[in-house]
Amino acid sequence: MKLPRVCHSCASDGSSRQDKDRRKKLDPTIVSIRRALIDWFGKTGRDLPWRRDYDPYHVWISEIMLQQTQMGRGVIYYKRWLERFPDIRTVAEAEEREILKYWEGLGYYARARNLHKAAQAMVDRHAGCIPQSYEVLLSLPGIGPYTAAAIASIAYNHDIALADANVERILARLFDIDGPIKNSTTKKIINQKALELLPAGAARIFNQALMDLGGLICTPKNPACTECPVAEFCSALRAGRVHERPVVSPSGKTIPIEMATGVLTHRGLLFIQQRLADDVWGSLWEFPGGRLETGETPEETVVREYREETGFAVEVVAGITTVIHHYMKYRVVLHGFSCRLIGECTEPLLHAAQDFRWIALQDLAQYGFPAGHRKLIEYMKKSSPGVSP
Repeated sequence: MKLPRVCHSCASDGSSRQDKDRRKKLDPTIVSIRRALIDWFGKTGRDLPWRRDYDPYHVWISEIMLQQTQMGRGVIYYKRWLERFPDIRTVAEAEEREILKYWEGLGYYARARNLHKAAQAMVDRHAGCIPQSYEVLLSLPGIGPYTAAAIASIAYNHDIALADANVERILARLFDIDGPIKNSTTKKIINQKALELLPAGAARIFNQALMDLGGLICTPKNPACTECPVAEFCSALRAGRVHERPVVSPSGKTIPIEMATGVLTHRGLLFIQQRLADDVWGSLWEFPGGRLETGETPEETVVREYREETGFAVEVVAGITTVIHHYMKYRVVLHGFSCRLIGECTEPLLHAAQDFRWIALQDLAQYGFPAGHRKLIEYMKKSSPGVSP
């Protein structure tokens, strides 16, 4: 979805939009909504670390991290990231393994890999700076229409409207839009409303006011309408339809998956392998394993997967624990077992991975793992049942 643009130059003063505003008489309601939101944000805006200087690098990192991530969790990861990677060059020069390790726990690891590639492109093509141009930003890995608009409007104050899920929800309620929110026609209406509301020269403040309104007041469930600064202008509130807006399609059912993995120990070291770059959780590290086949026990799955993925013959020694994690629409039950190697060959024939290591238990912290394996590792660190040689 391409977000509407107003200013196509790199200037950030919003002069072209101001000229348009002067040439036409603005809807008084639009003017009142703008004023109410900006005043509210000035009094109650969240004190977030990237808002203290609006450094483009800080804005970019925050926007990428906050995709599919709750604010509180995102702030913690953001601060930790900035301690290790204070600028674009430190990101560009880091190894991918370290990038993924610092991203571990945020999920959707393609974001981290693309961030790494984008930093390298910025160093190579833009002197280590974040481009101001919306179109140039779009050409960088991992930066789509929304992220490009967010960087251009928040870091550089360019007059570009934002329409993420929060803004879509707010505008669907504010204007009582009854079309399905995922429908292309509805999205066009939402984008047009966002553009109409955008005040010239104040995109940075106004767009963040909308973000905070969606995150704090106009929430998906139990919105705090009595505290809303624009409640008097909300058409859905007047019609008693706040909880019916936006119109959403029924969510799909959760799909259960049962998997098993084996922690192979040999002469005091653990075997791990690195997933293929284009795979799910690409380039992260894991213990070999996979999905249970029909009629197969978890122990049998571990033996089979080791044979198929590494060529190793292994024997299950004991169960470690079973962990549950969620990925998109899947609920994954992961059975973990300790294993021993049959024979003395320690060089695998990798069929489902790009690299491998034999490492000590305490060195696992240096590698990034998917959520299920990370939970298994945390359990092992606390209890270490059956993982000693």
